[in-house]
Amino acid sequence: MNGLLGEIRDLIQSARRAVVHSVDLIQVLTNFEIGRRIVEHEQGGEIRAEYGKALLKELSTALTAEFGSGFSKRNLEYMRQFYLLYQNRSIARTAPAQLPLKDQTACDFLQKSQTPPGKSIATKNTQTVSAQFTLSWSSYIFLMGIKDAGERSFYEIEATSQGWSLRELKRQFNSGLYERLALSRDKRGVKKLAAEGQLVARPEDLLKEPYVLEFLGLDEKVKYSEFDLESAIIDKLEHFLLELGKGFLFEARQKRFTFDEEHFFVDLVFYNRLLRCYVLIDLKIGKLGHGDLGQMQMYVNYFDRFVKLEDELPTVGIVLCKKKHDALVEITLPKDANIHAREYQLYLPDKELLRRKLAEWSEEVGG
Repeated sequence: MNGLLGEIRDLIQSARRAVVHSVDLIQVLTNFEIGRRIVEHEQGGEIRAEYGKALLKELSTALTAEFGSGFSKRNLEYMRQFYLLYQNRSIARTAPAQLPLKDQTACDFLQKSQTPPGKSIATKNTQTVSAQFTLSWSSYIFLMGIKDAGERSFYEIEATSQGWSLRELKRQFNSGLYERLALSRDKRGVKKLAAEGQLVARPEDLLKEPYVLEFLGLDEKVKYSEFDLESAIIDKLEHFLLELGKGFLFEARQKRFTFDEEHFFVDLVFYNRLLRCYVLIDLKIGKLGHGDLGQMQMYVNYFDRFVKLEDELPTVGIVLCKKKHDALVEITLPKDANIHAREYQLYLPDKELLRRKLAEWSEEVGG
């Protein structure tokens, strides 16, 4: 009985998700087609700003009278902009795993909407256009507000692959995820972010600077202990996993191990299934010292020698601190150490400041 109930529950939930996705996709495709027709009509007549404004105002009045809300002049401007931004997108730039081609209803709709009377259109072309759109219309409206094409592409890919809601998409954007990842990569890595999103192929791909923990609710002006910070992270573990990035699984808090009859405790232990390695995190709210780095090196050495399996990659250690000193880290750790010091902050960063830093960095590495 329980097995049957579980199967039926999964079936119903999958069907409901498919219906929601189908409705979202048809809305996006409809708005794309409306935008296309507006642009083609403008190009067939006088291309003047006054003409475009009058056209959209007349269309809005007529469509609203017949179909109700959703066709304001502003919304029609979004549809026009949407078509202009996405009309020439190459389907090859998006990974096949990110393309939902199963929605035949949406494909049939698009085929009908694109086909002039008495003619037909290839199903393959229909699926290609349909596969370009993977998010809700509200998400696309937000993405269209991102001026930089590379940054916009990154957030669309990540929102698709990670299943972000509009709220989570806005949070990741406001936290400067793109800039924080880009600043930790080389020029080629930044281009890959825009084209492919965040790929996790080596330990360095896991890192951000800084980590943004505003969701913990710890007031900067109020004293808090490392225990308070750790407890807040555990209470908001789902949010913390999202901030850590892709592939993280939580294993333990205050993981104890004994060596030479002495007990040691690792603050937080995670496992990254993409890299197949342990990731240890030690929390520091005071000044980072060389002893903190040495302690993490000992933790990592223990896990590598006594915990990890032979076919797993070396353990990664992250000392998450309020303020780090790059010179101290560089002189303390060997160049090939799998230990990293990273800062955290309890408030959303200044995106303009991050953008200026990224622009300066781009100039330093050659544009």
